[in-house]
Amino acid sequence: MDFRGGSGIMDLFQAIRERKSIRAFKPDPVSRREIEEILSMAILAPSAINLQPWEFTIVMGEEKARLSRRLIKAYREKQISCSPGNVKPLSETFSRRGAESFKLMNPVLFGRGKDFGTFINEGSCNFYGAPAGIILCLDNAFPRARLVDMGILLGYLMLAAHNLGLGTCPIGLISAYEEEVKDLLNIPEQKDIVIAVALGHPDWDSPVNAFKAPRESLEQFVRWID
Repeated sequence: MDFRGGSGIMDLFQAIRERKSIRAFKPDPVSRREIEEILSMAILAPSAINLQPWEFTIVMGEEKARLSRRLIKAYREKQISCSPGNVKPLSETFSRRGAESFKLMNPVLFGRGKDFGTFINEGSCNFYGAPAGIILCLDNAFPRARLVDMGILLGYLMLAAHNLGLGTCPIGLISAYEEEVKDLLNIPEQKDIVIAVALGHPDWDSPVNAFKAPRESLEQFVRWID
């Protein structure tokens, strides 16, 4: 399957099938116009009683480089990871799914002298080399239920980027280092950092981008009650 998006309008189902998390980017910049077009599509996402609770901070250039250095330093000092299962052990089903992704990626990383944990965590801190990072915030006056709205928005954002031929990777680790991010980017205290998105031009020559994580069959998730 070819995962590459292109400019112009593509079939929605095709975009959903093709989209994948990108963890190697070209250095080519992403324009402000492109980011605005992506976000203009993302904010069309539905939200409870149209609250539209999302806020964005876009970081690029030297400020993104500074943020990446700060995050990598904090990670190496604190070793806080947001990997699933860190707080509460996962069941065998979920552990197996994670292990399958590990098995797919590990041979590529081993050939580069990297281990999976370092690549994922320090790569997250560096936005995997993407030229732009989008940080999604939610006012802490909202209940946790509004995280659902943020998740819907995130899906719209990634599909809009794919439609422009750009790649994305959601960065969950950034919420574990909220204090450092708020301090460097002057994000108000009452704003919770939910997630970030690495955004850029995919490096399709990188073997890291050459595979797509498998999905379980629909039957694994569905109960029918007639």
